[in-house]
Amino acid sequence: MRNVKIDEFIPKLKETFSQSDDLKCRELTVAGTRCVFCYIDGGTDKLLLEQNIILPLRNTAEFGPPYLDALNATVTYSEDITMLPVSNCAGAVAEGDVAFMIDGEDVSYVFSLRKPEKRAVAEPPTSSVLKGPREGFIEELKTNLSIMRRRLKTPDFTVKFFQVGRYSTTTVSVLYVRGIADMNIVNQICEKISRIDIDGVIDSAYITSYMQTKKNSFFLQAGTTEKPDVAEAKLLEGRVVILVDGSPIAVTLPYLVFEDVQDGYDYYSADWRASMIRIFRIMGALMTILLPGAYIALQTYHFQLLPLKFLMTLMAATTGIPFPPPIEMLVVLVLFEILNQASLRMPRYLGISLSVVGAIVLGDTAVKSGLISSPSVLIIALSAIGIFCVPDQVGTLSILRLLFLCISAVTGFVGMIILAIIIVAYLASLENFGTPYLAPYAPRINPDLQDGILKTGTSSIERRPYSIPTANRIRVRKNAKH
Repeated sequence: MRNVKIDEFIPKLKETFSQSDDLKCRELTVAGTRCVFCYIDGGTDKLLLEQNIILPLRNTAEFGPPYLDALNATVTYSEDITMLPVSNCAGAVAEGDVAFMIDGEDVSYVFSLRKPEKRAVAEPPTSSVLKGPREGFIEELKTNLSIMRRRLKTPDFTVKFFQVGRYSTTTVSVLYVRGIADMNIVNQICEKISRIDIDGVIDSAYITSYMQTKKNSFFLQAGTTEKPDVAEAKLLEGRVVILVDGSPIAVTLPYLVFEDVQDGYDYYSADWRASMIRIFRIMGALMTILLPGAYIALQTYHFQLLPLKFLMTLMAATTGIPFPPPIEMLVVLVLFEILNQASLRMPRYLGISLSVVGAIVLGDTAVKSGLISSPSVLIIALSAIGIFCVPDQVGTLSILRLLFLCISAVTGFVGMIILAIIIVAYLASLENFGTPYLAPYAPRINPDLQDGILKTGTSSIERRPYSIPTANRIRVRKNAKH
């Protein structure tokens, strides 16, 4: 490649960036040699650039080839200086690095002096903490990796980087513990990520969609967490964690559906308390799915199963309602979903106004006016409360609730039972990177039942889950037991 002049390089670089105003090209003469620094304003630590790079170069009396040795002897820089052809330095500048070019040279020298804006590490907003660590992931990848490194102080903790996105060039990291994780699974995940060809990756949800084995399924096929302690625990079980720059949500693979019944608090509380809470979570999820459909089935087809006094109360409450029970329930369900979406998207200071409008104006007025019945409102309210017992499954539970509601309106309990059998059979057929979706219950894996719906003591769980392929099953050594 011919020698590149600064007067030719700067206009071409500015043209590459479409004359963007935040591209800065600062010229400097070092010991009689003309040089230029190119960087994006706002993404570079200017104080480090000025004190550690520019000031030593300005004060040096000798500066000549080989320039890499001269830079290493002059500037104060903790990392390796990267050499790139001048034609390729635009990508480094776009990522937030500083490109240093010397007049007449065909290579540029890249310094990583990025200074991204980031929020402080704090308790994750999506996971309230009663006991246990209160730190959560943030949007800055290096900070998240440092948190994980602080928790796993072993050279076996491995991080693999990938650049994904033609325009965003987002850094995606794959984390696993060598000697515990199954390398076949690690290689499969790495291969899937390396094959992603998309214009940009905004969040880890983009990566999750490429990890699915069933593309058209509305059931979750990857775990997510904002808590480093949960991610660490999954790594020690043999799973793989994916962190994406710009996203506080970590993706964990392989995934079991019973993971969402578990919570980090379970492992910081008594075993009997954790088991009881897990049962309540399952009851809440079942109540969300089945309660509206069961109410419609009892009211429409199987009212003879109800006690007489309860039946008389129900008839008194629903007399005069202009809509048939299925339509009435569907209307109430749609209203609750609209209120839920409005509460999520409106400014926080308007939350009280929405509560007043939803609870008093819509709910109370609609019941008093005779458009809907109070039992329907109660049933949907109970269903809405139960759905948040398993917050990661809100979308899936909402769809299942609607399916059971519709099938019960047509066929009653018979249709609900048939639909439940079909769904369970479908879930039992799913597999995620060699892991059965309903493990350890379908198929039944007895050792893993120690940490299923019922939980035993941590010291009693001597082996890693057999549901997940791992390279090392031993978790607690017998000579270390107390």
